[in-house]
Amino acid sequence: MLILLTNDDGIHSKGILTLGLHLAKKNDVYLIAPERERTCVGHAVTLHKPLRVREVSQRVYASNGTPADCVLLGVNTILPRRPDFVVSGINTGPNMGQDVNYSGTVAAAKEGAFLNIRSMAVSICARETFLFDDAASVAEVVIEALSEGELPEGTFANVNIPNLPRDMLKGFAVTRLGKRIYNDIIHERIDPRGGKYYWIGGNGDNYERRRGTDFHAVEKGFVSITPLGLDITNVRSMKAYKDHFSLKIVSF
Repeated sequence: MLILLTNDDGIHSKGILTLGLHLAKKNDVYLIAPERERTCVGHAVTLHKPLRVREVSQRVYASNGTPADCVLLGVNTILPRRPDFVVSGINTGPNMGQDVNYSGTVAAAKEGAFLNIRSMAVSICARETFLFDDAASVAEVVIEALSEGELPEGTFANVNIPNLPRDMLKGFAVTRLGKRIYNDIIHERIDPRGGKYYWIGGNGDNYERRRGTDFHAVEKGFVSITPLGLDITNVRSMKAYKDHFSLKIVSF
């Protein structure tokens, strides 16, 4: 299987390098990732400047672009043929709940789905002391499972792995997105010339504890697999929106 591997932590992140080594034992793997960390860039695609790609080593490339750029570059210019799978990760930290809307890791997998390629994002749920080898062996199992049979069109997987030794994991759970509780703080500071500047701070480690969510699964020691889709229409809200209009609503 030909795999395009990318991330948003940068080409030198231990997460992507460890996963690349694991996957290369059974697959043809190309690593194409940002030359520096691009956390929280979302699904940005570079249109305002040239994109450059540097070969770091055999089948390993660094780009000045975003994670989504790396997928586009890999599929259209670098790989010898269209990949069988796009894998984004292993991200150093979780991507659950609303985080998926900010995440460059998730966006890269979404770009793969845009191109109608089987795709997944994978993250390790920790802030330090990462067990990357264990997470990589789990990611291999998920990739193999998702490579078999048909999957619904326009979907991709968001995988979050507890930072535990593999033999301590409880299993796998297909989940829905949970809800993180953010505590964002804007720090205002003064530079040496007297000008104001700002840092966005705070943390988002709290979340609503609801069964069936990605947060709940990881908390209980399960690998969370959340199917995400390209169609983000909130179908359940359509009637409520129609009720706000006095004009005749035409159903297509």
